[in-house]
Amino acid sequence: MPKSGKPLPEQSQKTSELTVWLIAVRDNRDRAAFAQLFDYFAPRLKGFVMRSGMGSAQAEEIVQDVMLTVWRKASMFDPHRAQASAWIYQIARNRQIDIIRKEHRPIPDELAQDPGSEPDASQILAFDQEAEQLKTAIDQLGPDQKDMIEKAYLGDLTHQEISAQTGLPLGTVKSRIRLGLRRLRKELEGLR
Repeated sequence: MPKSGKPLPEQSQKTSELTVWLIAVRDNRDRAAFAQLFDYFAPRLKGFVMRSGMGSAQAEEIVQDVMLTVWRKASMFDPHRAQASAWIYQIARNRQIDIIRKEHRPIPDELAQDPGSEPDASQILAFDQEAEQLKTAIDQLGPDQKDMIEKAYLGDLTHQEISAQTGLPLGTVKSRIRLGLRRLRKELEGLR
């Protein structure tokens, strides 16, 4: 719901919360709604970009650029043509292709195929469901393992950096990460 608390004219019961946030950004330049979009999409977009072979730092730059584009071009969003997630993933896909072309690298097959005006909604839904299952699985880890996994994979810290930051021996850090990953694999076996 936008700041005003009033339903938007285009808002219906079937409109996703993401689409409502994007409409609030489009119509009211609603910073709180944009923050919600950013919090939701930033980690998902980073994973989406990294799966095509880009490094973490470059993926983060692309995510920043994509979200800035969302803010700047929100006026172009039409909820009758696409859901917010499809529109935003299309921006990310186009940005990736631009960067790959600038670097004169071959475009990965999954990016080279033009899915039309928007990405395959079933892929986006599957990715969101997997992300939610992963979040649930991480939340079930013990606090020590969860902390180490988050620092290593969400915080992009090396084992040595985690050891220095926490004061734990390097072997303990590695052991907690290894045990946490083993437990996550077991929890997520049925995903793929």
